[in-house]
Amino acid sequence: MFTILDRYILKRYLVTFLGMLMLFVPIGIMANLAEKIGKIIDNEAPLREVIIFYGNFTLVIGNLLLPIFLFLSIIFFTSKLASNTEIVAILSSGVSFNRFLRPYFIGATMVAILIFFMGMFIVPHASIGFNEFEYKYFKRGRQDRVTNNIFNQLDGSNYLYVSSFDPNRKIGYNFTYEYFDSIQKLDYKISASNIRYLEKDSTYRLTNYVKRKLRDSVEIMETKRRLDTLFAFKLDDLTPVSYVAETKNLFELNEFIEDQKKKGASNVNAYVLVKYKRWALPIAAFILTIIAVAVSSVKRRGGMGLNLAFGIGVAFVYIFFDKVFGTLAEQSGFSPLLAVVIPNMIFGIFAIYLLIKAKR
Repeated sequence: MFTILDRYILKRYLVTFLGMLMLFVPIGIMANLAEKIGKIIDNEAPLREVIIFYGNFTLVIGNLLLPIFLFLSIIFFTSKLASNTEIVAILSSGVSFNRFLRPYFIGATMVAILIFFMGMFIVPHASIGFNEFEYKYFKRGRQDRVTNNIFNQLDGSNYLYVSSFDPNRKIGYNFTYEYFDSIQKLDYKISASNIRYLEKDSTYRLTNYVKRKLRDSVEIMETKRRLDTLFAFKLDDLTPVSYVAETKNLFELNEFIEDQKKKGASNVNAYVLVKYKRWALPIAAFILTIIAVAVSSVKRRGGMGLNLAFGIGVAFVYIFFDKVFGTLAEQSGFSPLLAVVIPNMIFGIFAIYLLIKAKR
C-alpha cells in the first residue's frame, strides 16, 4: 500500500525522469542533425525518410541511455530533497533508510519494465530503419556485412564457401558446395565460377557448373556451362548484415543465435552479446538507482552541482567499462556473459559500499 511518502517521492522520481527525457532527447536529435545535415543534403535524403529516421533514432539511442537518464534524474531531485533538509526530516520521523528507499525501487522497477519491453520488442523494429538509413545516407560505400572468404556450415552435412559476395547483385564468386553422408564421408562436391540468386523464382544460377560424385572410389563428373537449380538457403542469408541481431526481438534473436551456432558462424559472440546486454539494461536501472540515492541523499557543501558532476563521471566510467568488455567479447573470444556481468558486478559492489556509507 502506498503511503504519502511513497507517492511524494515516486511522483518526483517519475516527473523528473520524464523531464530529463524531454530535455535531452531533443538535444540529442538536434546535435545529430547538426552533424549529419551536410550528408542528408548531399545525398538528397527525402524528408519523410529523415523524419522516420529520427523517430527510430529516438527509440534506439533513448533506450540505451534510459538508465543514465534515470541515474541523473534521481541525483537531481534527491539532491534538492537533501538541500531542503527534507530527507533529514523524513529520517528523523522514524522512517528507516531502507524504508526511504522503497519508492525509489518501485520507480526503478517501473523503468526497468519499460526498458525490458522496449529493448526486447520495440527497439529491434526501430533498429531496422535506423541502420538502413545510416548505411544508405551516412555510410555510403561502407560494407554492412562480411563479403570476403565466406564459409558456412548449413548443418551437419552441408558446407558452402564463396570467395567474395556482392550483396547488391546477390552474386557469390568461386562457389563451392560440399555434401557429406551420415558417416561424414564426402558424397559429392559442386563448384562454379559464380552463383547468382534469382529472386523472381527463388532459384540459383550457377555458371561453369561442375559436380563431382564419389562412388566406390570412382569419381563421376558432370559439367554444364550454366545451370538453374534450387538450394535450401538464400544467398543473402549467408552473410547477414552486421547489425542483424539488433533488429530481432527476444524470440527471433534466440532462434537466430541457435541457427548461427549450428552453421558454425565465427561471429556468434557478437549476437550473444547483444542478447545479454538487453537483459543487463534493466538490472543496471536498479544498480544506478542505489548509487544515485546513496550519493545525493547526503547534504554536501558543493550541493547539487557536485552530485551531478559525480553522477556524470560515474556514467562515463560505466559506459567505458561496457564498451571495453563488449569489444573484448566481439573481437577476442572473451565470454559475452562475463563481458556483461563484470561491469554490473563492479558497479553493484560500488553501489552496496555507497549505500552502507550513506546509512551511517
